[in-house]
Amino acid sequence: MDLFSRSWTALRKTVAALPDEDFAKPSGCRGWLVRDLVCHLVIDAQDVLITLVTPSEAEPTADAITYWKVAETPPTGDDPLDALIVRLAAAYEDPALLKVLTAGDYLSAYVLEWTLHHLDLPGEVRPPGLAHTREMLEKIAGAAFPASFTDTDVLLVGTGRRAPTEAETAALGDLAARLPFVLG
Repeated sequence: MDLFSRSWTALRKTVAALPDEDFAKPSGCRGWLVRDLVCHLVIDAQDVLITLVTPSEAEPTADAITYWKVAETPPTGDDPLDALIVRLAAAYEDPALLKVLTAGDYLSAYVLEWTLHHLDLPGEVRPPGLAHTREMLEKIAGAAFPASFTDTDVLLVGTGRRAPTEAETAALGDLAARLPFVLG
């Protein structure tokens, strides 16, 4: 939970430091401007607060790894369902996605999301959750990235936020054909 708090604090500081004009720029999330991404994060924070004060006695049906699924294709931003509010509403169509995680797994799932979105913001950033998020992505994907990759490179290349270089593609071997892992 300490990493959750540090990830959120670092993300808030990065957003607070963004110049106003950056909010109209594209983010690292395909089809989203920085302002769309920040709005998404604000709504996520509200979801965290609501979830933490509505505990369930039910047995968990997911954990911080199985909460995420790898999608077949990345969003393009062209489909109306890619619109921020519609995407969020669709994500909560099944309330079980949120109410049956343990508090620790729920917070860990958000460390992954906030770390990736922290990397989507402009500027040189080093979110505190990089190593943890790399470990989670490798578990979600069921594959380890080469040890020569930095945590940041694993997250950017692994989620399609950056294309791998020729050398990285060679180092990835068969794993390169499975990229990107689109979490949703």
